[in-house]
Amino acid sequence: MEAKTLFDKIWDAHVVKQVEGGPNVLYIDRHFIHEVTSPVAFLGLKTRGLKVFRPDQTTATPDHNVPTINQNMSIKDELSRNQVEMLKKNCEESGITHYGLGSDGHGVVHIIGPEMGLTQPGMTIVCGDSHTSTHGAFGAIAFGIGTSEVEMVLASQCIMQPKPKKMRITVDGKLGKGVTAKDIALYIISQISTSGGTGHFIEYAGSAITGLSMEGRMTLCNLSIESGARGGMIAPDETTINYVKGRKFAPKGEAWDNAVAYWQSLKSDEGAKFDTEYHFDAADIEPMITYGTNPGMGIGISRTIPTGSDLEGTDKTTFMKSLKYMDFHPGDAMKGKKVDYVFLGSCTNGRIEDFRAFAEFVKGKKKADNVTVWLVPGSKAVEKQIIEEGLDKVFEAAGMALRQPGCSACLAMNDDKIPEGKYAVSTSNRNFEGRQGPGARTLLASPITAAAAAITGVITDPREML
Repeated sequence: MEAKTLFDKIWDAHVVKQVEGGPNVLYIDRHFIHEVTSPVAFLGLKTRGLKVFRPDQTTATPDHNVPTINQNMSIKDELSRNQVEMLKKNCEESGITHYGLGSDGHGVVHIIGPEMGLTQPGMTIVCGDSHTSTHGAFGAIAFGIGTSEVEMVLASQCIMQPKPKKMRITVDGKLGKGVTAKDIALYIISQISTSGGTGHFIEYAGSAITGLSMEGRMTLCNLSIESGARGGMIAPDETTINYVKGRKFAPKGEAWDNAVAYWQSLKSDEGAKFDTEYHFDAADIEPMITYGTNPGMGIGISRTIPTGSDLEGTDKTTFMKSLKYMDFHPGDAMKGKKVDYVFLGSCTNGRIEDFRAFAEFVKGKKKADNVTVWLVPGSKAVEKQIIEEGLDKVFEAAGMALRQPGCSACLAMNDDKIPEGKYAVSTSNRNFEGRQGPGARTLLASPITAAAAAITGVITDPREML
């Protein structure tokens, strides 16, 4: 038999039909929806006189537009309020499970799926959100889709997709002190560029990857699309199985045993062919920080901003335009640059492990007077754990306040906007111009690098404080 990749095994098992000379009709196991990309899709169904085909395989929660303080009150922004209310109404009419504001299951869509056990190995998972690739950490094929495709999945539980090419990125060796999954991701993107993964689905492998926790794996897969890839995935192992076991929607009894037996078969065969391969040494990775306006413009925190002397044409123009927006200069050191805001949260770094790491770093210290810190849990479950573990008290003692769950300052679609011209060290996923607010300047980093900036008020190498 032909050796198959992990991706091939799952994809091929879900192909309903091959359109001659065209895409595959792919069956979807789990569909996540939120308030931004679903209203038009539901409207399309109503216009065509269609109902949701399999409502039990769709899960909804509002996250992008929700406030992160006073969630018990009516949302002030009319558009945001209407979208959140419309999601609830559409779900009630269609019989879709909806985790609304204030409910125990509420949170960022890519965080509640894994923590409830809805995300499982071997699945195909879609959502009208680019960072759906997060769920690939479980050995699932997970990718973002557009509004018309959301409508397609609601109507048929299938989607038409061309089969992507396959890439394997292997990271071997032991990670250094202060280096996290976020740093691995930013390092890879800095090496292969924001278009290096275009047309591919990435499988991450190697000892540095298998050594990551599930939270770390989700962070890494979350950022796959920032290299231009369709998604990212990691073969399930004992770490995966132990994470899923006992969760609300995980299989039980004999079904669990059967599921585990299948999950253990989900790995790329020896000799399986990938279209593209990269190998990296974990020892080469240090805590990362971005200096520009795309996630590929990142460097090790001890390094200086490139001079751009090797660039020409539009690449050079783009590079200089980015530095002008950030008010940085070629050859600048990143360490010591002033910070105005620190944001811990998002579907990239809004899990309990991220808050534990941040709390451990700031314990017994005080935040810098010049820094505003936003600590936004990714879900009500994470918020509950933070309080149960007393991490909120650690934050309070450091002069920081815990907010309520939501996408928050990851993107400027809610009240949590970084003011124009201000610098934000952010644990989120994108640093585009205006991503966190008109004129905001974003520096992507890991939770502990963000914590170091919150304490010192400047970009700081966290290894110097560990």
